[in-house]
Amino acid sequence: MRIRYLLNNAYGGGGTVRTVVNQANALCGEHEVEIASVYRTGDDPVFAIDPRVRLVPLTELRESGDRRSDRPGQKSRLANKTRRFGNPLPHRHDSRYRRWDPLVDLTIVRYLRSAPDGVLITTRPALNLLSAWFAPRRLIRIAQDHMNLQSYPPRLRAAIVRSYPRLDAVVVLTEHDRDTYRAALGGRPARLRRIPNGIPPWPLPPAALENKVLVAAGRLVRQKGFDLLIPAYATVAARHPDWRLRIFGYGRQREKLAAQIAELGLSDRVRLEGPSRRLAEELAAASGYVLSSRFEGLPLVLLEAAAAGVPAVAFDCPTGPREIIEHGRTGLLVPPEDVPALAEGMIRLIENPAERRAMGAAARADSSRYSMATVCREWEELFAELVAARGGSPPTAALGPGEQQSGHDRHDGQHQ
Repeated sequence: MRIRYLLNNAYGGGGTVRTVVNQANALCGEHEVEIASVYRTGDDPVFAIDPRVRLVPLTELRESGDRRSDRPGQKSRLANKTRRFGNPLPHRHDSRYRRWDPLVDLTIVRYLRSAPDGVLITTRPALNLLSAWFAPRRLIRIAQDHMNLQSYPPRLRAAIVRSYPRLDAVVVLTEHDRDTYRAALGGRPARLRRIPNGIPPWPLPPAALENKVLVAAGRLVRQKGFDLLIPAYATVAARHPDWRLRIFGYGRQREKLAAQIAELGLSDRVRLEGPSRRLAEELAAASGYVLSSRFEGLPLVLLEAAAAGVPAVAFDCPTGPREIIEHGRTGLLVPPEDVPALAEGMIRLIENPAERRAMGAAARADSSRYSMATVCREWEELFAELVAARGGSPPTAALGPGEQQSGHDRHDGQHQ
């Protein structure tokens, strides 16, 4: 079977990209797998992609709409002028597609229409909406939601409710979100599945949990709540000045967070480390993980911390942490956006090493529920069910002239 994933930017970081790469790598042994990327922000993807997975950049544009070849401040694309206007199409309510770029929209639609057969998996609301309205019905069309329905603005939720029943299936990450979608969609489509993120086999021994280091990771944006974590850590630092907090990630709030760290006098105790390609090693060297998000889907890095045997303290935010952490056994849940409670959770991990080790061991044992082998079985079952609903096996066309099964360096998209 041919499986196509459509990502906003396969060359960036973040949990959605990492999750899709993990899935593609795990499925490519039995299927022809392709990842198509609307935008392209680098020469090579951040995350390692199996050579058997075909990577197709649809454009050579950054998410700003600028050509990658443009110098800083240069805008050589005439089409950039259209981004002054709001997008008139239904997917405009997705924040990444709010500005109108008709050539990018046309490129996406052409890609959708060109697929001869197989499974198409789209990975964010705008792409799911475009699939619902423009992808041919000869494809099995699956929408993946990597966040949660309640986190979207009302107009985007309304577009989702109108459009998703046209799809063959909707896949969500949590039981809570499955119930939310079921209520919103009124039982349509019939195939609404909860399939969690999966994690590959952990490459390192369990963390020793002896270093005086706590770790957090994610995009430096409001959703991730690092502006709440930093003042919480100020309380921790006052009681345990020999401990350190390391925050991994990049994003538009970096300067704001750096100023907050300096203002609180934490410059020698809290470090903004930037993105890391070696997060497994960073987790292995930590004694606790902290998740301060205001909202989540099913945070992949929380699953990775569990696989590393690192106990977590997390805000009990809408969807995600509660399905991973059993409070007091595999980690600690504290009330959403409660800064003092988050501080007390970190202090509890620091001051109780025996409990810390017990929670880390239990978290590691529980992480087997999210192994890629387990998750891939659930995807295979869904594929089989959708194929059966079509009355048999969908045709699998041979790759076209000049196409290759692997192709990380193929640049055969509709370059803008």
